[in-house]
Amino acid sequence: MFVSLPSRQKPSLRWATPLLFTLLWVAFIWATTRTNATQRELLLAWGAVSGGLASPDTWLIALQDGRALRLFTALFLHADWAHLLGNLVFLLIFGLPAERAMGPWRFLLLFVLGGAVSNLAAALSIGAPDRVIIGASGAVSAVIGAYLALFPRAKLGVVLPLGLFLEFVRAPASLLIGIWALLQVVFAFIGPAFGAVAWSAHLAGFAFGGAYALLARAAIARRMRRKRGF
Repeated sequence: MFVSLPSRQKPSLRWATPLLFTLLWVAFIWATTRTNATQRELLLAWGAVSGGLASPDTWLIALQDGRALRLFTALFLHADWAHLLGNLVFLLIFGLPAERAMGPWRFLLLFVLGGAVSNLAAALSIGAPDRVIIGASGAVSAVIGAYLALFPRAKLGVVLPLGLFLEFVRAPASLLIGIWALLQVVFAFIGPAFGAVAWSAHLAGFAFGGAYALLARAAIARRMRRKRGF
């Protein structure tokens, strides 16, 4: 459990989240300036692909020819503006506090590994072969899972429409994230855009992020104590 303690030290610079934000944004802008044919080639060359990677032999081949790297490069490809902006918003909301607790390097590892694990889960769960899997949704889901593990008692601000007015309320993060996670489970079977959205990647990323934060809890606690001079 992490408790906020007063400190006279200046907060450390959080550069990993802004760096990832910038890389995702720049990669999307660069891709959208290419021709349609080039964009399709980028998806096929750098996106993760369903089918395969289910046996040691296929893994060995994928490592040798570089296809396994697509699990990582796919994180920086997005289908459209809505796909990108949704990931960027959640990255900022949950990434900045998670990075403050974990440190930038540990946070970067969470994002990259969580995203790769999520893409792998999607590749294995999608029945049809040769479906292209792109986006940082799985990596962002890993950040959300880590946030919940690090700050189980945190509260998040929510804007609710009440009649003609909008009301700002604070709700437990565990409740809101729990509802989000439940929706991912439901959507994995009967959700909107079924077959087009890799809901299983969201679930895998969320589980990975929570486990990652719990396993690193002792190291994170030591880091926070050092920052506060204990």
